[in-house]
Amino acid sequence: MQSSQHLREGAIKQLRHTREQPLVVAVEWGVDVEALRTFVAVAEAGQFQAAADELGISQQAASKRIAVLEKSLGVALLVRTSRGSRLSLDGQVFLPYAKKVLTAVEQAEQAVRPGVRPLRVDVLNRRIAPAQAVYRFYRSRPEADLDAVTLAEENAEQAARAVLEGTIDASFRALPADQVPAGISAERLLDSPLELLVGPSHPLAGTAWVRPTDLAGHRIWIPGIRPGTEWAQFYRSLSQAFGLSIDALGPNFGDEALMDALADSASLATLVGSEDRYLWPQSYYLRRIPLRKPTPLYPHVLLTRTGDQHPVLTALRDHLRAARPRTTDDVWVPDWVAH
Repeated sequence: MQSSQHLREGAIKQLRHTREQPLVVAVEWGVDVEALRTFVAVAEAGQFQAAADELGISQQAASKRIAVLEKSLGVALLVRTSRGSRLSLDGQVFLPYAKKVLTAVEQAEQAVRPGVRPLRVDVLNRRIAPAQAVYRFYRSRPEADLDAVTLAEENAEQAARAVLEGTIDASFRALPADQVPAGISAERLLDSPLELLVGPSHPLAGTAWVRPTDLAGHRIWIPGIRPGTEWAQFYRSLSQAFGLSIDALGPNFGDEALMDALADSASLATLVGSEDRYLWPQSYYLRRIPLRKPTPLYPHVLLTRTGDQHPVLTALRDHLRAARPRTTDDVWVPDWVAH
């Protein structure tokens, strides 16, 4: 064993950093947390057997942990006596720092326990159905601790990877079945029926509803479609299924500019989800027209880490299952979407 002077000049100098970052120092040192816990228990109980009973281990295991800890520090922390054990001078110096490390470990564990931190949910865009569904859930359970974020620049595959890596807890995406990575659960819980949005001069403006095939020959403009995204794949499948002309030509100046263009055009149309929230001046007289026979559905699949037990996630999933409409209408969904 090395001297107390060695501990004071070396180890204790490092241990003093635990006042600000005890867990970091413990990790850098390679300190065995269970050995620290055993040391504190023995120091407080005064006996190895009592400490071992408290920790639910054998006296031999407790002794071994202390021996390994003392060897790693190069000092004796405890003095064995006929009546039990007492702290050495080095042990007295070490004890408060050991307690700080254990407190930091406990705080770190609590910080990542399910339900302690907010549930982070990617809703892609705050105007569309996932954002509205999560908002309704929050309205029904205002005590739920959650954060709604938008990973608008990531495609479905990238969003799934973010869920898997823990950057977010859940995401709503139309992810192809062959792109669901191991460790990710995909459940189709939110379908968004599509509607046609046109200006008052459009030939279909006065109809109560239209078939998807009725849109053949009409230009459908959806600015902002980016190659490689799931929504690009969805609209490509929709176009092929019903012979539609859907494009994203020209710059995307945002939703307001799209509304301006629709109001001024007798031929331009776009597609929106039935629950998507868009605002425009009343004087625009834009029309939202349901699509039927069949109704195209944009499938928002809830992606989560397999086995994630966050209580807010469980409640959100139950809410979506209960709120999911039971439709008897003929619907269309691309066959590549994960279920």
